[in-house]
Amino acid sequence: MAVDDFGTGYSSLTYLKKMPVKHLKIDKQFIRDLLVNEEDTRIANTIIDLGKSLNLTVVAEGVETAEQEYYLSQRGCKLAQGYFFSKPLRPADFEKFVQGFHQKLVENNA
Repeated sequence: MAVDDFGTGYSSLTYLKKMPVKHLKIDKQFIRDLLVNEEDTRIANTIIDLGKSLNLTVVAEGVETAEQEYYLSQRGCKLAQGYFFSKPLRPADFEKFVQGFHQKLVENNA
């Protein structure tokens, strides 16, 4: 179970206590201006640290640049989604994308 858009709307710390949450997803509004806006950077860092301290996987939404991906990765946020990786795809194109992505992982870990 994941808490989506963590840090906005109805996403509450109560969910982390009362539900079998395994993942926190940092809302894209905090990623959009990451490294440009100090508040967004601090909020993203806090969510990453909270996730780590609770042994949760943290996923960053809305990653659009290599700099964002690198920063998040260095901070310990190893999962991300966004246009940096791919725009929305049709099913057949998604299948090719996944195969290519998997191949890169295999090559990088060889």
